[in-house]
Amino acid sequence: MATKNLEATQVNNFLNAIISHLSLKNDAALAKVLDVMPPVISKFRAGVIPFGAVHIIRAHELTLWTIAEIKAQLPAPKKRGEK
Repeated sequence: MATKNLEATQVNNFLNAIISHLSLKNDAALAKVLDVMPPVISKFRAGVIPFGAVHIIRAHELTLWTIAEIKAQLPAPKKRGEK
């Protein structure tokens, strides 16, 4: 359980960093620039769905942060069969 909270915190901090870097007002604006529906941002924040490769690439395009910098801020991807 603590691991899930840590992962959610990492994703939340990352999403907040994007919002700050792009001078966005809120999660709805973030959803628009990431080209996802607003509930997806909530699901990222809650740890329901992972911040996937497509979203990492889109974040790279928007922020010009390197893929390595982005991956360093996010939790490590789960291995197949891992919960």
